[in-house]
Amino acid sequence: MEYTLTQKSLRYQPNVRLRNSSMEVSDGNQLFEDTSRCGSEKSHLMKQHSGPQAAGFPDHSMLSDPMSNLAMAYGSSLASRGREMMDKNLDRFIPISKLKYYFAVDTVYVGKKLGLLVFPYMHENWEVSYQQDTPVAPRFDVNAPDLYIPAMGFITYVLVAGLALGTQNRFSPELLGGQASSALVWLIMEVLAVLLSLYLVTVNTDLTTIDLLAFAGYKYVGMIVGVVAGLIFGRLAYYISLLWCCAAIFVFMTRTLRLKLLSEAAAEGRLVIGTRNQLRMYLTMCIAVAQPAFMYWLTYHLIR
Repeated sequence: MEYTLTQKSLRYQPNVRLRNSSMEVSDGNQLFEDTSRCGSEKSHLMKQHSGPQAAGFPDHSMLSDPMSNLAMAYGSSLASRGREMMDKNLDRFIPISKLKYYFAVDTVYVGKKLGLLVFPYMHENWEVSYQQDTPVAPRFDVNAPDLYIPAMGFITYVLVAGLALGTQNRFSPELLGGQASSALVWLIMEVLAVLLSLYLVTVNTDLTTIDLLAFAGYKYVGMIVGVVAGLIFGRLAYYISLLWCCAAIFVFMTRTLRLKLLSEAAAEGRLVIGTRNQLRMYLTMCIAVAQPAFMYWLTYHLIR
């Protein structure tokens, strides 16, 4: 019995001693081996070897490559050339620089212009002011044409038409879209007809297509006044207000276009006589008369 115990003690003693010896080699009070320092050293070495490429930056050899620099320069030149061509072609069909002039308005100009469109009878000076052979911006001259009032007038007209159809239980998106597209088509046809008439009469004028679009769009102000008056006060108020606005737009267009279409004869100091000048006067009157006709055609079915 003693022999077996002694043998077991002899058998297990080397294991205990070996474990204790390994612990003593590492640390007398530490149970596990510290591997954090080794991991940090490895990560530090990896960062040193990776350099700027691991951070997502190109290698210095790539930047110093003449072929890559040539390709980058060629690509940037192509992009700039394409942008210039696009701007040039876009300005040919849609003159962005000219459109900025027609939207250079402020609150004072809008108020004065709306008053002139509704009550033009007391206005005396209808000439557009110039500065170094260039017309001044609309915010400095109430006689200058703009596109802000026609654009806002068209949008407001469509909204008022939707309101009128809704009060009559006739509103539908298709009907409102047809109303808007009809007004837009009539506006485009009117401008094209005036351009054709100017070409046939051979009028030398400084009127542009945008000017004609602006003058043709001023009638939406009277149309809005007539429809709103009809919705609030009834059908009689619609006819009275629309008649007033039709007379106002007729006077406005006659006095404005007369200076534009007869500017050549006025500059030469000649009276408005002769066949060509009479055709110009008839054309001015036709454009002015067409405005009340369109105003009634586009609004009479909205009031019942």
